[in-house]
Amino acid sequence: MKRRDFIIKSSVATVALTSSAVALGNYLDFNHANDTLNIGVIGTGDRGTGMISNINKIKNFNVIGCADILPFRLENGLKSAQGKAKGYSDYRKLLDNKDIDAVLVSVPFHLHSQVAIDALDAGKHVFCEKTMAKGYPGIQHLVDKVNQSKTMFQTGHQYHSSRLYTHVVDLIKDGKLGKVAAIECQWNRQGNWRRPVPSPELEKQINWRMYREYSGGLVAELCSHQIDFANWVLDEKPSQVMGAGGVDYWKDGRETFDNIHLIYSYPSGVKAKFTCLTSNAKDGYQIKVMGDKGTIILDYSHAWFYPEGIENKDKELGIVDGVSGATVTWKKGFGIPINVEHTEPSEQTLIDFKDSILLNKKPISDVVTGANTAICIQMGLDAMYTNKIISSPDFY
Repeated sequence: MKRRDFIIKSSVATVALTSSAVALGNYLDFNHANDTLNIGVIGTGDRGTGMISNINKIKNFNVIGCADILPFRLENGLKSAQGKAKGYSDYRKLLDNKDIDAVLVSVPFHLHSQVAIDALDAGKHVFCEKTMAKGYPGIQHLVDKVNQSKTMFQTGHQYHSSRLYTHVVDLIKDGKLGKVAAIECQWNRQGNWRRPVPSPELEKQINWRMYREYSGGLVAELCSHQIDFANWVLDEKPSQVMGAGGVDYWKDGRETFDNIHLIYSYPSGVKAKFTCLTSNAKDGYQIKVMGDKGTIILDYSHAWFYPEGIENKDKELGIVDGVSGATVTWKKGFGIPINVEHTEPSEQTLIDFKDSILLNKKPISDVVTGANTAICIQMGLDAMYTNKIISSPDFY
């Protein structure tokens, strides 16, 4: 590691993982009339426009500004805001609007850090979509700024707001699975991940996810949610990562991999595996947490518990590969459902963001958890792109 890189990374870890203004709850008091929150959305692509639809469902939460450099994207955002928002081609003009209390940052990954910093400098509360920032300098600069700010900062790992996921994490930490042995995650899709481009010169602006300069590919866009979950469940940060991937199916000029396979090792000995495919969608999204007392499997909105032990009546026992008493199958292929009433996570995370501002309380998914996950993402990218095992620096 070069000395300059060491200094940059050391500063990131020191700032992200120690106390901060945000961690200490040193927020700016919010006293808006009638508890109404006005928000601007910077980046009105698919995610930004979708989040506008969620904001529209929340009482006293109003989208009054939209910004995007692409006119047709901006038009879609304004349409989703139902005519209640002003459009801006330059997001800095949106930040000048004193009636806007907060912003949602949903621009391409490489712009997250700078746009969020500009918003904090403008005195806005910030909801920054995942992954929080690209590269160690981007993470460092954003964490530094959040620590100097008195406005709220939330990272868009929405499963932190899922009441189902929160319940499952509590169960695991309370010993439901016993000693956690391993975590296996996948997010598989069948499709090339491309967006239609109306004009060739817009290729990199629209399909930025395909290019390493702008994107972290599948790791940042999909795996980051599940890596964030593993860190949350284990209450640890991985010590090293190994990985592989490639452009092996969609040979269309993309630079980011169309399949990725990562294994993170945690200090406790737990190995967490993450896979993303774009050529096969079997079982789609899944998280599996395995312990010596059982297994919990999660999808987007459901969870099941599979107890260990031959005394469990839901198991059918037989002989597998000559081993008497081995598990053959589960009745109906399911475990015991974990039923928790919950709102869709993307909507719930916005409700939580609004409540954090109005009630002046620490966000569930804050700059610390966001930075930790962003560091993991960079480690994973480094492992795949260099074909090396990447150890976390000593300070991490």
